[in-house]
Amino acid sequence: MGRMRSALPSDLSRMLRFGAVGLLNTALGYTLILTALALGLGDIVSNATGYAAGLTLGFFLNRRWTFGRAGGFRSGAVVRYAITFIVAYGANLGIVIAAMSAGIIENPFVHLAGNCVYSVIFYLGSARFVFVADDPDALAGTNARWTGTAT
Repeated sequence: MGRMRSALPSDLSRMLRFGAVGLLNTALGYTLILTALALGLGDIVSNATGYAAGLTLGFFLNRRWTFGRAGGFRSGAVVRYAITFIVAYGANLGIVIAAMSAGIIENPFVHLAGNCVYSVIFYLGSARFVFVADDPDALAGTNARWTGTAT
């Protein structure tokens, strides 16, 4: 059996790019939320507008810059991105709801913990599920590498 090389330097670089994209899409999303609120669009519409713009920017920047996927637009990647967002955001909300159930209310550290879990899940999901080739054989190969069964 051959030796496996560490991908740590490349993963670290990719994680830093992922973080930079996260900062950019957060800045855009928050700016749009504040703008929409100033225009009187209300909390729900403002929040949805900001998140939609931030997620869209994040998808394209991560696709091209963070994970180096070129070529044509693939709808399968968008669906996987949406699924990954829902799972990551659900985990974030799960932490906040669990803390509230334990009597911990409006604690910024709870939200920080939820945000950290969200970021880790979104990064791993993006790296291993979203930004992979859209053909089934490539996805199977990625899944095998992730679970350690690849040769």
